[in-house]
Amino acid sequence: MYKQKISQAVTSALGYLEEAINLKAEMGELVMLVWKAASDLEYGLFLLSLNDQETRSSSWKLPQSKHTEIESLLASTRKLLQESSKSLKADDLKEAHKKNWLARGQLFKIHDFYEKNRKK
Repeated sequence: MYKQKISQAVTSALGYLEEAINLKAEMGELVMLVWKAASDLEYGLFLLSLNDQETRSSSWKLPQSKHTEIESLLASTRKLLQESSKSLKADDLKEAHKKNWLARGQLFKIHDFYEKNRKK
């Protein structure tokens, strides 16, 4: 079982997010922290997918919001990762997979926001 490695990946991703939130990092620094969190999360998702090939569902979507604020995206991603960690401790791998998948989407939204602003 990969549960310990998945838990370590989630904890590491959460650490990068906490650092980004608490330090109120400048844009370049924040983007790097988000990418590090996304990298750890991808690894965790890979390990979760090895556990169950058919876990991911098309219903795993967060409500769309027209107003995207980085602070709220970071906070909601942190909450998803905290819930994922709790699910892992409770051996609910399907719920952990769902929360990680949703958090991954949030991290991509943050990166897209910065890419759009960088091009302006």
